[in-house]
Amino acid sequence: MTSRRSSRRFLLRDLRVNGARFLVVGIFVIFVLVPLYWVIITSIKPSKDYLTVPPVWFPTEPTIVHYTAALFSYRGLQGLINSLIISSAATLLSATMGTMMAYSLARFRTGGQHLAFWVLSQRFLPPVAIVLPIFLLFRGWGLYDTHIGLILAYTFMTLPLSVWMMYAYFRQLPKSLEDAALVDGLSRWQAFRMVAVPLAAPGVAAAAVFVFISIWTEFFFALILTSRYAFTLPTIFRAFLGFQGAQYGEACALATTSLVPSIVLGMLVQRHLVRGLTLGALRG
Repeated sequence: MTSRRSSRRFLLRDLRVNGARFLVVGIFVIFVLVPLYWVIITSIKPSKDYLTVPPVWFPTEPTIVHYTAALFSYRGLQGLINSLIISSAATLLSATMGTMMAYSLARFRTGGQHLAFWVLSQRFLPPVAIVLPIFLLFRGWGLYDTHIGLILAYTFMTLPLSVWMMYAYFRQLPKSLEDAALVDGLSRWQAFRMVAVPLAAPGVAAAAVFVFISIWTEFFFALILTSRYAFTLPTIFRAFLGFQGAQYGEACALATTSLVPSIVLGMLVQRHLVRGLTLGALRG
């Protein structure tokens, strides 16, 4: 009897715990997915259905007119192309330079104990404190409102993030594998390129995804350092708010479009992303 009572007690406790978990996860999923669903639905609603009471959860006459207006009338397509070019190039540079810097810090203790923290401390600076000097330098060097200028700005802005994610990852990789490669006749550069980097591929993928998303969604630098030619996708959203009202459909259409590259990138590197985050965080 005692064993049956204890088993029932444990069963009831497990049911309560699992029920609480499902409740928390369900609330979180609703909190995340309902606004996303509303944005997507609003992007295909006719204008008359925006503020109706009760709300229209699915339009009877869906339309793509907001997408055509956002992409062509508001130059959203050009902003999308600019964002893809700038984000991809800056992510590639940041991930490459960050991987090499992190390897140097982890394997050779470059700069002693304080250089790694100094690299991280660059993220402590508020963007408003450095954007004006960068703006003046870019005007003087002819980099204002250019793809190259924004790529350089974003590369060095996200470099500390790449370095610290890869620094934690390289620290947990066994050094003996690289020593064995050196004994077999490989140079230090070959050991880094042929042994360390392939082993650190999940960490590189995780760092690249975070860097890409941070650049893709960045607004302040793009607003200050561009005007007519190199503007990115986030800067277009300010055009949807005016004295005569807000263009809800166009804003939601452009927001929906901007989600696609991040989702596709996350799906492509999902396996590496999960492994890179867990190994780098648990063993670093």
